[in-house]
Amino acid sequence: MWKLILLSVTQCLFLCGGQVFLKLAMQKAGAFRLAWSFFGSLLADLNFLASGLCMAMASGLWMYMLKRYELSVVYPMISISYVFGMLAAIYVFHETVPGTRWIGVALIMAGVIFIAR
Repeated sequence: MWKLILLSVTQCLFLCGGQVFLKLAMQKAGAFRLAWSFFGSLLADLNFLASGLCMAMASGLWMYMLKRYELSVVYPMISISYVFGMLAAIYVFHETVPGTRWIGVALIMAGVIFIAR
């Protein structure tokens, strides 16, 4: 079970990292528009490329986990990414996260603990 937990945490770190890099890239990009010029400019952004790399790594680990473990166990484990997302919101984007959100994440994590047992 410890191997699954380590895989899940690693996969969630890559997943969250991908989202953080994507948000950083989108903050630097101009107004969103469905145009080749907009998406072409993203391809030159290192944050956007780092996002893609992180997402690829997360997807590779996810495929491995799906192959080796039951979906009913593995799928809830990616909820660990909520904790990393909240921490990124605070430390990277300097957002204020109210206590009610932390309570919600704690309840989700309690569910993950029940599933992992």
